[in-house]
Amino acid sequence: MDQKFELSQEQMAEVERQLEVLKRGIVEIVPEADLKKKLEKSIATGTPLKVKLGLDPTAPDVHVGHTVPLHKMRQFQELGHEIQLLIGDFTGRIGDPTGKSETRKQLTDFEIKENAKTYIHQFGKIIDMDKTTVHFNAKWLSKLDFADVIELSAKVTVARMLERDDFEKRYKSGQAISIHEFFYPLMQGYDSVALESDIEIGGTDQKFNLLMGRQLQEEYGKEKQVTITLPLIEGLDGVRKMSKSLNNYIGIDEHPNEIFGKSMSIPDDLMIKYFELATPLPMNEVRAIEEGVQSGDLHPRDMKIKLAKTFVEMYHGHDEAVAAEKHFRTVFSKGALPDDIPEHTWAGDDEKWIVELIVDLGMLNSKGEARRMIQNGGVKINQEKVDDVQAQIAVEDGMIVQVGKRKFVKITK
Repeated sequence: MDQKFELSQEQMAEVERQLEVLKRGIVEIVPEADLKKKLEKSIATGTPLKVKLGLDPTAPDVHVGHTVPLHKMRQFQELGHEIQLLIGDFTGRIGDPTGKSETRKQLTDFEIKENAKTYIHQFGKIIDMDKTTVHFNAKWLSKLDFADVIELSAKVTVARMLERDDFEKRYKSGQAISIHEFFYPLMQGYDSVALESDIEIGGTDQKFNLLMGRQLQEEYGKEKQVTITLPLIEGLDGVRKMSKSLNNYIGIDEHPNEIFGKSMSIPDDLMIKYFELATPLPMNEVRAIEEGVQSGDLHPRDMKIKLAKTFVEMYHGHDEAVAAEKHFRTVFSKGALPDDIPEHTWAGDDEKWIVELIVDLGMLNSKGEARRMIQNGGVKINQEKVDDVQAQIAVEDGMIVQVGKRKFVKITK
């Protein structure tokens, strides 16, 4: 990075423009001066930067929290740079120990391959997959023999590994750390060596792993990558990181009505963060919304409807976004039933325990969830609330079952 390039005023203006775009929503660039140098070199030589995002296919569904780095990748892509989408089919067998208080469950090859298929399909809703190079790290990691692994592990000390917050806490509290977990950041760093990445993107929880890429590139005589960290987006509870396991997520492949309804439950104080990090809305519009809400010129509910429509349009299209808004206004604003209630042909008993009925209709996954929903007042039969978890329900043709605010089923016999 010591080489300097003579750029015209027009080229320097382009460097500054790209920097402004790329700084949107970021937490940290390490080091920022090197990013500018890389952009200068790219523009002077007409060579796109290689921008890496690594993801382990640990679950089949992508939610809005996962899309934050993808939006940054889209920005790089629109600026003409090369996107390296790395699917961790090898590292996924270990599982990233970041933030874990115990050894993470390892995935099978079948689980990894199936999850990877859905990832690539869903990523295409945000980035242009035709202009994206997809890599699988088993291509090089599976070829390392034991001597190669020893050489790799010799480049990093145990003390360096224990600088990681989660490892340090587990070590001090006497919780187990398996040796193979130390290899995760080494392998992620080696991915950057193999791909000769110029930039790597990740959440703030990935900072240690991203910096490992810089360290190993230097050890192997490569030019060091720049790392860009992004915030972790809170889920619908407004407190904890968005996660399917915490049920505070918006899945990008969910039904449009579900995406819209969930979006309307986003806490007001997180709305701008969602606009900035998880949508392509121009920043001047985001700032105008922020100022309008703060001044009282714009109502938070109206802006949340705009956010909900933006999400649905991004993932399902304009017509579906319009229909989802109509559905929401009909069901929630007017207290009416939606026009498009899915039907379920009932072939079971004429009388059914309410808890089993909900599960048999596929409206919730378990009896425990159904019990809690009833106890919380979230179950209605023909718009009448069901309070008794032991209730026996006469199953009739045309009966409408509602679970929560957004799930409806009409029974046909």
